[in-house]
Amino acid sequence: MLHANTVSMSNSASFMVGPFIAILAIGILVLILRWAFGRRTSVVAAPAQPGPESDYGMLVVVSKPGSYVEGELQRRTLEGAGIRATLAQTLDGPRVMVWPTDESKARSVINDKG
Repeated sequence: MLHANTVSMSNSASFMVGPFIAILAIGILVLILRWAFGRRTSVVAAPAQPGPESDYGMLVVVSKPGSYVEGELQRRTLEGAGIRATLAQTLDGPRVMVWPTDESKARSVINDKG
């Protein structure tokens, strides 16, 4: 007695599914990697470059400390007094900068501390 083996069409094409999924996954990865690394600019922020004092817009220089550490101490003193301040590394050295509305108060705080 002979038994006829019937093979369905879905089973006969199933050997193609695995390689197709693998090729599709590799293609998607290639597209993602090309998008991520194919740019001229990096996705990661570049380190800040020093510039002239005029590059800081409306901010006003209130102190020209001798070192970055001294400038950071002055900036923290100003923040402790409720004044928004930033320390910028300019081409001429570190500068403590504040908004024009806080300039006189910032100068008095720094002069009282120094």
